[in-house]
Amino acid sequence: MSGERNAAQMEGGREPTLLEAIAVIAVAAVLVAMSVRYWETDVHIALVLSATVAAAVALFVLKFPWKVIEEGMLASILMGMQAILILCTVGMLIGTWLLSGVVQTMIYYGLAILNPNIFLIATLLICSIVSLATGTSWGTAGTVGIALMGIAAGLGVPDPVAAGFIISGAYFGDKMSPLSDTTNLAPAMAGTDIFQHIRAMAWTTIPSYSAVIVIAGVMGMGYSSNAFDTEKVRAIQDLMKVEFFISPLGLIPPILVIGLAACGKPALPSIFSGALAGIAFGLFQGASFGTILDVMQNGYTPDLPARLADLSENVPELLKLMAENGLSSFSTESITNAAAVLKELLARGGLQSMMWTNSLIICALVFGGVLDRCGFLQSILRAMMSRVRTVGGYIFAVSAACLFTNMVASDQYIALVLPGRMFKSAFDKKGLHPRMLSRVLEDTGTITSAIVPWNTCGAYQSNTLGVPTLQYLPYAFFNYLNPIVGIVMAYMGIGIAWRGKDGEPVIAKTRPAGL
Repeated sequence: MSGERNAAQMEGGREPTLLEAIAVIAVAAVLVAMSVRYWETDVHIALVLSATVAAAVALFVLKFPWKVIEEGMLASILMGMQAILILCTVGMLIGTWLLSGVVQTMIYYGLAILNPNIFLIATLLICSIVSLATGTSWGTAGTVGIALMGIAAGLGVPDPVAAGFIISGAYFGDKMSPLSDTTNLAPAMAGTDIFQHIRAMAWTTIPSYSAVIVIAGVMGMGYSSNAFDTEKVRAIQDLMKVEFFISPLGLIPPILVIGLAACGKPALPSIFSGALAGIAFGLFQGASFGTILDVMQNGYTPDLPARLADLSENVPELLKLMAENGLSSFSTESITNAAAVLKELLARGGLQSMMWTNSLIICALVFGGVLDRCGFLQSILRAMMSRVRTVGGYIFAVSAACLFTNMVASDQYIALVLPGRMFKSAFDKKGLHPRMLSRVLEDTGTITSAIVPWNTCGAYQSNTLGVPTLQYLPYAFFNYLNPIVGIVMAYMGIGIAWRGKDGEPVIAKTRPAGL
């Protein structure tokens, strides 16, 4: 794509051929696929072995010094350290919010005001607003997302469906918020400013989001209020009230986090402030400081719901425990069902709960770092652009490159940086405004990260919401409709921005004469 020597050549090794790059990626794809589908195990070791293969080829075939390969791994991990620290902080926040009844408060009032018919639309809009205000899809999922999963369980909405709409709303807000790190990174890679970037994204995001709202409305009608089990909802609410002091005061910690983020405060201190508020509320609920520290480390384990659920086969003891806690007005079936829901939903959080995801992130970033530093991805992406001529082809190629990078490098930041860096000169030569490149980077690079199981984002969302990525994927409509809409609009010539003589965008189907 340019006559300049690439980074690989400058660091002592030669650039891999297309065949060599494809071979390394193919080995990785087979290892990951076999781990997921055949061996039915986690992909961590598959990614480590993939990184080993890539490093061996770079070391013995491409003649890279080991120091360069290792620097690539470490640089990649450094790029993902903010995500790892946010994960750790969110784990501690979830633990304190569960111990202090903050999450239970959000579930309690959510069950009081929502019904199945409007739940999906409400979920989509709530997550969109929170994520737009805070600029973080991760923070949205880790706070209101968990509460909405609890409400879904009470309303009879399947977990994968609820998770899909939570993620759709969270990623809409993330990609459109000027506070989001990806919304700032994409235009930086493309060479435009954030406001041009957001205006460009509106062309593809508004129709995509509108379609998801319609889908939410239609699907919501399938969860009829006629089938709404009011006794189950009351049982869940009363069971939480027995253990926790439920009041609007419990909404202060999430309001604090959202407010700090909306004021432009950094994500880490904003989220940790919410954890500190959770500590204060936990002490108010009567928890000892030692218990709070243990929950921040190991997560929260529900007490009464677990005991009730475990007594489902011992009716006399179950009735006795229900009487002791003022739950005798409910049937044993309603109480055991509600207890089972809360036992599974509330047993989460803590620093250690994020270690599986953090280890996956590190394994993925090590592999992605070798691929990036040693030129494997660059060789493939360059080949993808060699025959592209039309604007639609350019958009499709970058979109495919972002998805490809999300799948093999397993990190959304790499999926923005690498394609952005590779295709910038091509878009410039074509006469396209840089905001076209930044738009497609976010349309695909940011939001498809959440639907790849071994990607940092997919792993985080799955772990936080408690739903496997492949189960919520069909319902994360925004995350795959938006890239498709962007590609289709590009081929139709809608919303194409050309670079004007003054550097401002000129919207036209074809390149205007004189530009």
